[in-house]
Amino acid sequence: MCHECDERPCKQHPTTRCFTDRPKRWYWCFWAFPFLGLASLVWFLIRVIPKPTRATYPCQRLAAPLAGGFVVWLLGVGGSVLACRKVTRLFRESRRLIACAFLVLAVVMAWWSVSLVEDRSVQGAFVPSEPPNRPMGVGQGIHPGRVVWVHEPDATRWDGVTGAWWEDEHTDQDLVDAMVSQAVRMLTGRNNDTAAWDALFRHFNQTRDLGDVGYQDGEEIAIKINMNLDDGSKWDWSPAVSLPSPQVIFALLDQLINKAGVPGGAILLYDASRYIGDPIYDKVRGSVDPNFQAVRFFVRPEVAKNGRLAAERDTAHPVHFSHPNVPHGARAYLPRCVTEAKYLINMTLLRPHQMSGITLCAKNHFGSICFDIAFRGGWTPEPLHDFAKRNQAPGSYNCLVDLIGHPHLGGKTLLYIIDGLYGAEHQNANIMRYASFGEDWTSSLLVSQDPIAIDSVGLDILRNEPKATWCAGQGVENYLHEAALADSPPSGIHYDPKGDGTGLMSLGVHEHWNNAQDKQYSVNLGLGDGIELIVVGATDSGYEALADLTADGVVDAHDLAVLFQTWLAGLDDPWWDPLCDLSTNGRIDLGDFTVLAGAWGWREP
Repeated sequence: MCHECDERPCKQHPTTRCFTDRPKRWYWCFWAFPFLGLASLVWFLIRVIPKPTRATYPCQRLAAPLAGGFVVWLLGVGGSVLACRKVTRLFRESRRLIACAFLVLAVVMAWWSVSLVEDRSVQGAFVPSEPPNRPMGVGQGIHPGRVVWVHEPDATRWDGVTGAWWEDEHTDQDLVDAMVSQAVRMLTGRNNDTAAWDALFRHFNQTRDLGDVGYQDGEEIAIKINMNLDDGSKWDWSPAVSLPSPQVIFALLDQLINKAGVPGGAILLYDASRYIGDPIYDKVRGSVDPNFQAVRFFVRPEVAKNGRLAAERDTAHPVHFSHPNVPHGARAYLPRCVTEAKYLINMTLLRPHQMSGITLCAKNHFGSICFDIAFRGGWTPEPLHDFAKRNQAPGSYNCLVDLIGHPHLGGKTLLYIIDGLYGAEHQNANIMRYASFGEDWTSSLLVSQDPIAIDSVGLDILRNEPKATWCAGQGVENYLHEAALADSPPSGIHYDPKGDGTGLMSLGVHEHWNNAQDKQYSVNLGLGDGIELIVVGATDSGYEALADLTADGVVDAHDLAVLFQTWLAGLDDPWWDPLCDLSTNGRIDLGDFTVLAGAWGWREP
């Protein structure tokens, strides 16, 4: 039917067509999403209700977002329709003010349903773009690509109701101390904490051509923690809030002060974009040790109070972002507490992120930068949000590579830590029990010297959690690919965060585990270089796992044969294998045989 002359067909206005003249073969598209959503919901309920563990199956990970999106869409559209009917009746009754309010409600409900469906559910669950055990990049650390995962369920005792999780009666300080101790010893392969920290400091200095030296008195260490939900209000620390564990921070400080020999006055705890609340501050200051009293806390200048110091930006060491479209001249600045420190420890949290998919070690440095803008005095990552989204096209620029590649951030990092005692749904949500941990708290601590390896393991943990629905979108792992291949990234970007023309080399190794049950990476499977994941408890001796040289889950004659292949090898010998140096004395000898003999017959739990 022609809009101009009501004739059918219309020769005078041949290009004019009303809505009803559209080809009817496309009408089915209108019902595609409701049909697929309903089918996904029915399929999910039929399969998962009888056996909840099926929620982790790949088909259910794909169906769940569509089903959830359908429910959200149905609620939003249904609410909008009801509100519109109410508007019509109220206008007829001349109750115009109330009618306008319901009209606004109708618009909001419609927008809410569309925005949520578009943002999360339509994208579907994250699916890796490469097959399992296909490592890319170059592993970092004493044992390249090694990640240690300490899982200790007894450390987290909160019942979800009484008090707050971050209180000492609900999170066991002694077990958390043991978790941190276990982590650094297993990471370095040393048999005591002091030797482990000395190995970390020496490796740091050797790989930066600073000599074979350990920690020197007075050298400062900055510790970046993720205080995203703490803006300085007393209400920020609710009983279930997702913030760093005071117990993990205390255990780390105790290790640095009493095992590594770092004076408290040389330790700088910071989040330059947020506040560091009383549960952490009081925990540290509660120690009578003068070293704990001397630890300094740096926060955003406008909330610096009650013993917290204001972060001060250093204009002499900018971060040059490698994409010209980054706002404000593609440049940001770092706090002096970072640029004037020799070492940095990156301690983040285990949780998904609504914008980026995951927020782990790399994104932790969103709290380390200052832009030339008025908002929050410039201490905000807001200008970078468009360059770290989970819906980015694979092979595109990602600002996180510039951050972890900057000489004063990743270049100074001694150790990467993921505080996973209590996982969360996303960065703005409370802590929650994870289905993939048996409906229990995650109770985990991950450490590594490789920023890409540890974030890769963190991603595998989160994508295996059915409740972590924000871990979605093919851009989630984009920064891991770009950083692992930083010298020749898929995007073709010349990453040069220092701004001197010198591009980055590989920042670490990335791959995905073989499956969520076995959690094996390339080194574990004996496939060559890649990630090595060591999973232990806080009170396990740990050395049984290290003695499993063939990574087949048992210490037996096969491991003894591997040891003898490197017998009497020293550091400079071509047949040297660092994995066989179980006694960590730099030579394969009777000390290593003794360790292996002590672990004989051990089987992986």
